[in-house]
Amino acid sequence: MIGLLRGALLECGLDGEILIEVAGVGYRVTVPTSTLGLLGDVGADVTLYVHTHVREDAIVLFGFVDRAQRSCFEALIGAHGVGPSLALSVLNVHSPSELQRAVSEDDLDALTLVPGVGKKTAAKLLIDLKSRLGLDGIGTSPGFPASRGGPLERTSRGEVRAALVELGYGSEEIRTALQALPSTGAVEDLLRIALKELAGAR
Repeated sequence: MIGLLRGALLECGLDGEILIEVAGVGYRVTVPTSTLGLLGDVGADVTLYVHTHVREDAIVLFGFVDRAQRSCFEALIGAHGVGPSLALSVLNVHSPSELQRAVSEDDLDALTLVPGVGKKTAAKLLIDLKSRLGLDGIGTSPGFPASRGGPLERTSRGEVRAALVELGYGSEEIRTALQALPSTGAVEDLLRIALKELAGAR
């Protein structure tokens, strides 16, 4: 399995497919379109962390600018019903740290920003990705920092978020309010703090 490629960038397509020359061999690699601008101009030396995806009819290489992005991609394709195309779409919208934050805070709206992801799919992803991204209180996946607190904290924050949605607050307002919350506390106390924060912002 190919895990890393370092060589010259020969071609760069808008669809995310690039061509890298390594020791005289050209490798076709698919990368998130959101990271195309980080690779530099044609002729530049690039280093990509690679996931080798084996299908019945082809071997496809997916490239990423760092280990965290590759780990995130591998966590996504390990989730039920998520293939490489959808995983790339997620990474086109969210960085690994943004995705981890969305999952840890049960931010359904953040996941529905991804084209093709509705609320049902987003809800399933939130459940599946908690363990895959090291957010189940058991451990942390390679490439991701440990999340704050344990399952109780995430459940409380999730309930606060759900309550704010019911009250009609937008996703950006909710995200700001959640960031102001302490690491621990009862749902009622956290909700009171969140509402105070939102009242001061308006």
